[in-house]
Amino acid sequence: MNSTERQSIKIAILDLYEGFANQGMRCIREILNQFGDITHLDIDVDEYDVRLKNEVPDMSYDIFISSGGPGSPLDTEGSDWERVFFQWLHQVERWNNNEAHIQKKHVFFICHSFQLICRHYQIAKVCKRKSTSFGVFPVHLLQGGKKEVVFDNMQDPFYAVDSRDYQVIQPNHNRMKQMGASILAIEKERPHVQHLERAIMAVRFNEFMIGTQFHPEADAIGMSMYLQTAEKKKTVIENHGEAKWASMIEHLNDPDKIMHTYKHIIPNFLRVAVESLQMVEI
Repeated sequence: MNSTERQSIKIAILDLYEGFANQGMRCIREILNQFGDITHLDIDVDEYDVRLKNEVPDMSYDIFISSGGPGSPLDTEGSDWERVFFQWLHQVERWNNNEAHIQKKHVFFICHSFQLICRHYQIAKVCKRKSTSFGVFPVHLLQGGKKEVVFDNMQDPFYAVDSRDYQVIQPNHNRMKQMGASILAIEKERPHVQHLERAIMAVRFNEFMIGTQFHPEADAIGMSMYLQTAEKKKTVIENHGEAKWASMIEHLNDPDKIMHTYKHIIPNFLRVAVESLQMVEI
C-alpha cells in the first residue's frame, strides 16, 4: 500500500434486534466511526437484518460484529433466520481454517449473539434467569481475561451494562478445551443468594472469535437518556425500586465505569483485527 493511501476496512454488523427500538446499534455505529477517525482508516460499514430479513454478510468483509437482541436465545432454535445465521458462522470457520486464506476474519458477539453461539457450540448451559438482570454491574476477570488483549487496560472488576433474562452457566470444560475456547470473565459474586452459579460473561471461542454476555458498546449518554425516559424509569422503579434506578444513573456518570468499558473493549478488538490484517498485507 502507498504510504499516502488510507487503508480501507470492510466491517459488517449483524443486526439481531428484530426491528425493536434499541441503543445497541447506534452505539456500535458510533464506536466504528470514532475508531475510523482515531486510526485514520476508511471504515466501510454495512448492516444486515438477520432476524427480519434472513440477511447475513458474505466473506468479502474483514471484521464482523454481531449484536444483542430481544427475546429468548432458546425458543428460536431451528428457525429460518437461525439456520442462515449459523450457516454464516460455519462459512467464517471454514474461511479461518483454510490455510490458503492468510487474512482471517475476526468476529465479536454481543449478549444475545453470545448466548446463541454458546448454545450452538454446546460449551455451556443457556437458560432463563430467576429474574431480569438490568443495570450497571461489576464483571470479574479470570486468568484468561487478564491475559486477553481485548481486555487490555480493564480493571478487575470492571463495570458494564447488563440487560438480559437469560444466562450462560455450567461450562462444558471438555468441549471448550476441544475447540480451544476459554472463559475470560464471570458475573459479580452474590454471597447473599445461595446456590446460584455465577454466569459466564465473556468467552474467547477461538483465535478469531470472542464474545461478551454484557454490552461493551453501551455508552453513558445514550443509556442515561434511555433510563430517564418516563416509560423506562417507571419500569425500572416498579421492578427494582427507585434506589436501583438512581444507582444506575450514578454509575453511568462515573467515567471510570461504563465509559471506560465503552472506550476499550470493542476498540481493542478492532485494533487487534486491523493489526492482523496489516501484518499480512503485501
